[in-house]
Formats: sequence, structure tokens, C-alpha cells
Amino acid sequence: MGKDHKVLIMRCDSYDPDRIKDIVKEGMQELGVKPSGRILLKPNVVMAHPEIFPHAFTRTEFLDGVIAATKECAEDVDEIAVGERSGITVPTRYNFKMAGYPEIIKKHGLKTYYFDECKQVPYQLKKSEALRDNMFFPEPIVNCDFLINLPKFKAHPWTRLTLSLKNFIGIQDDRHRLVDHNLFLEHKIADLQEVVQPRFIAIDAITAGQKMMLTPTPFDMGAIVMGTNSCAVDTVGCHMVNVEPKDLIHLKLTSERGYGPMSLDEIEVGGDFPLEEMQAKTKDFEFCMEHVDNYFNETSNLRCTVGTFPEKHSADYCWGGCPGALQEAMHIFKGYYPGAYQDMKKIHYVVGQVNGELDIRDDEQVIFAGNCTSWEGKIDGNDVKIESSYKSPAEVDEKRTCGNDMIKKNLLPPVHLIKNRNSRHIHVKGCPVSVGDHVHYVSGLGKLGNPNYDTRTLSGVNIAYWQMRAKRFLNQFTT
Repeated sequence: MGKDHKVLIMRCDSYDPDRIKDIVKEGMQELGVKPSGRILLKPNVVMAHPEIFPHAFTRTEFLDGVIAATKECAEDVDEIAVGERSGITVPTRYNFKMAGYPEIIKKHGLKTYYFDECKQVPYQLKKSEALRDNMFFPEPIVNCDFLINLPKFKAHPWTRLTLSLKNFIGIQDDRHRLVDHNLFLEHKIADLQEVVQPRFIAIDAITAGQKMMLTPTPFDMGAIVMGTNSCAVDTVGCHMVNVEPKDLIHLKLTSERGYGPMSLDEIEVGGDFPLEEMQAKTKDFEFCMEHVDNYFNETSNLRCTVGTFPEKHSADYCWGGCPGALQEAMHIFKGYYPGAYQDMKKIHYVVGQVNGELDIRDDEQVIFAGNCTSWEGKIDGNDVKIESSYKSPAEVDEKRTCGNDMIKKNLLPPVHLIKNRNSRHIHVKGCPVSVGDHVHYVSGLGKLGNPNYDTRTLSGVNIAYWQMRAKRFLNQFTT
């Protein structure tokens, strides 16, 4: 079988922008890449902060080097821009500032697109496997001619790895990002590929991230991975950390739709960092794919009960929804308050359809999380009935999604907690319940400090929020 795709693994042991530029330029030339037209660079800036989230994002030096290489290799350029939407409703412009991006973008004279401030336009999907007929995307994504994808090499508690394909979650705004971000997350990632394909991919694998996506444990990988096809790049990325590509479900689904290979038989692996050497180096690379009822144990004041879920393809666990969001939220707490797991008041977390008695202890608050969660029984001698309100993708209208505004997200959970202050249980609705909501509810019931109000981030995030809202309003009147 012929090898129609090429992926390069290049050594790079430091965040030296000039060294990165030379490596990426060499990669572009070897792969025959010549950026042109409206060029858009899409990094991974899900969250950024030098103290709290230092390893969650594509590093500034990496972006600097790639921009320099792009400018030297490009021809017939209409525009070069950097665009992204950060996670958990934090304004992208805040995370760009924390990452140090504005200085680099200004130095190179580029344009910035904060996707949470851009006009969102419908895009018709044509693949028969797609979950829905239309999805909404920011105009710069739909209109770009040459997308350069710049992921951070990280493990992920929902999808095992976040590489080129998974980085596309950041091309949607808050209103549409969480649609299908549940039992169908892997399918959604495959759907997102239809709007645009990257023409060049460079993965920041100099310092990779283990376990979590927001608070990863750093791993000295010392590499830059480059290619022109997302499936090929992610297949090689899987092998780099000794993962079978078929176990990356979104890669399998995307490859089956004809977007690229998931077998090394079809990929030429080049560069100066042999794959076998990388595999030996990463033999202890850590993932976090544990169910929450096993992950949080006797060393934590959080206990979890996991039931069953309403879709046949994932009846035993919701990898893309509430359980993973809980894990990320708890790791955020740990980042702010190292002793959070033991210092918090006791919480019993229930997700999914649970039948029969729950072992609820006298000193536990109970969170029933998610629209699909249901249970019927007694708490403190009182009858409790938690009913499911789950809707399948066909029942969810992407044109009528609720806003996912940061201020709203910060106000509604405290109000909900106050209304239920005399009850030992609370049902938190959402599909999924977001990471941000989990932070609020665990903080309120667990009597932990709330990271949303931490003085290190509070003023900067809120200033950026109102700047974002003003810019979003003005953008309604531009063509």
C-alpha cells in the first residue's frame, strides 16, 4: 500500500522562537506547504495563566516561531490572523493576554480574531453521518483559505488525546460549543472537520501535557510534529505515546468518513526524531481515562455513583459530558487550593440513571448532575424523585440554543444553591453540566473557595468580559 501522507517528528528541546521558526520552515518546505490567501493560525488556548494553567496552551514562543516561518514561506497573502475560542466561558482575549499572545501578534503585524466576539454564521453539513444538518461557526473560520492548526500535545480525560482533530472544539463560540458535547462528543469532533481542513499542522510537543487538558502534568517530550492531514498527524501522535489509533474514537470516526488514514502503512514518518525512540521515551506517559466512581476514592471527600446512560453506543459512561467535567473542575480546585480534596465538605455525586438505594451518608451533600440523571428513593426520610430530561441530538435545535454567558454562568448556580439551601440534595441540569458549573456547585456545597473569585484572575477576567461584550455588540454592525 502506498504512503500518501507524510508526518514529521522533529527534535526541539526548548522554546526558542528562532529555533522553532527554522524547524517549522524546514517542515513546510519538505511538505510542500505554501500558505496563501486568508491565512488563519488556530492555536489551543483553552485556558492560560502563568501560575495556574501554565501547560494548558500552545506556548507563545511556539506561536512566534510558526508565524515567522509562515511569513517567510507564504505567497499571495491577503491576510494572516490568529483566531481561537477559549474554554469554560472565560473571554478569549483574557487568555491571549495571559499567554502573552498580543505582544507577539503585534510584533508580526497580524490580525486577531476572538471567536467569541465574531459573527456566527450557519454552515450546512453534507456528510450523512453528521449529527445535524447545520452548525454555526465564526466567519473567519468559514472564510479562511489556509488554516494552520497549532495544537498542544496533551492527554485528555474525555477523548484520551487532544491533537489536531480535537483542537477544532475551539472553533465554536459559547452558544454552540456545548451542543453535542456529551455522549456524542467524539461524533461532534468528526462533524467539525467538514467546515474546513487544515492545510498545515504543527503540534507543540516540546512540553506535552499528561492526564488533564486544563491542568496537565508537564512531560518533556522535546518535539514538534508536523503534517498536512489531521488524521495522519493524529495517528502518528497516538503511536508517539503508545496508543492504538482505533482507541481514539474521534480519529476512527473521522477516518471512516474519508478525511485521512489511521494506519502507519499509509503514512511516511519522517523527521530527525525516530518514532521508536519517542515511544521508549513516553512509555510512562500518563493518561486519565478512569470513571469518576473509581477516580475519587477514600483519599477524597468526594464520592461518586455512576449509573447508565441513554445512548446505546455509550450506555456505561458519558465520556464527553458531566463526569469528565467534574474531573477537570476538581483539578482546577487542586490548582488553586492544593488541599481541596481533603478540606472540602463531603459530597456524593450522582450521574446517569441509577436504580435502587443510594448509599448516602449522614454527613454528605448530594449532587445529581445532568439532564439524563434519574433516581427515586428517600433522603433523610423524605421521598426524592429525580427525573431525566435528556434530549437526543435530533431533539436539540442548534438554532435555539441558550446563551452560555460568563456572568450568567456565575450568577445562576449561587441562586440555585440559595433556593435549595435547606435541602441536602440538588439537581444540576445541563447536557453537559459544564466545568464552570461544577466549580460553582462543588465550591458552594463543599465549602471551598471559588476560583472564579480568586484575586489573581477576578479583575482581569471581568475587564476582558466587558471588552468582549462591547466588541461583540459593535461587530453586529460591521459587514
